Amino acid sequence: MKLSILALMSLLSVVAGGAMAADVGPSAKVPGVAPPPHGMPGADRDAHGCIGSAGYSWCARENKCVRPWELAKDKGLASTEAAFDAYCTGTR
Repeated sequence: MKLSILALMSLLSVVAGGAMAADVGPSAKVPGVAPPPHGMPGADRDAHGCIGSAGYSWCARENKCVRPWELAKDKGLASTEAAFDAYCTGTR
């Protein structure tokens, strides 16, 4: 009798643990937390091939993808969106 009760309790704990584990993972919904974006990291390339999630933006003046804050440091620009746009569109 003791053996069957222990076996039943073990089985219930395994089933309960499996049910709890089913709520954990990438598909679990956590209040206040956005689900991860779909696709591979770096798959968000724009028309020029710049990866926005890595901080890159297209700069026509440099004719390449750059990180605005790095460009600002290298060129002595203010680290602002307006300064980046003015430099990269050639209106500076």
